[in-house]
Amino acid sequence: MRLYLDVCCFNRPFDDQAQTRIRLETESKLVLQDLVRTGRHALVWSYIMDFEVANNPFEERIRHILEWRKLASEVIHECDAVLEVAKRLVSDGVSAYDALHVGCAVAGRCDVFVSTDDRLLRKVERTGLIEALTPGPALAFAEKWYEN
Repeated sequence: MRLYLDVCCFNRPFDDQAQTRIRLETESKLVLQDLVRTGRHALVWSYIMDFEVANNPFEERIRHILEWRKLASEVIHECDAVLEVAKRLVSDGVSAYDALHVGCAVAGRCDVFVSTDDRLLRKVERTGLIEALTPGPALAFAEKWYEN
């Protein structure tokens, strides 16, 4: 299975873990990463992830997150397919960066787009372009997919 985790997922471990939802999303995201590390699933990376991560003000986070780029099975670059999806999403009220992430996930033939942004996920899910889930349901989806 091909996974696309947007940058907010990679930043989740740095958020306040005292909040239950954040802690659960962090744990689920870490298990998803273990599934990538062990080769059970593939991680897809993108040029927009490179851009966003590079603009993170915290050097430690940049180094930590970019380690995952090395494990990606593919890096999606800007192309017409990405921009076509992004334009559609922007016209539906999605921010340009988020739209580019989704465009990359679709162009990268990902099975699931993972984010911690509920509003974004609802908008993406309505399009029918890709399965869009928070880390917990994405983990359940990944485990079920692997079993089949």
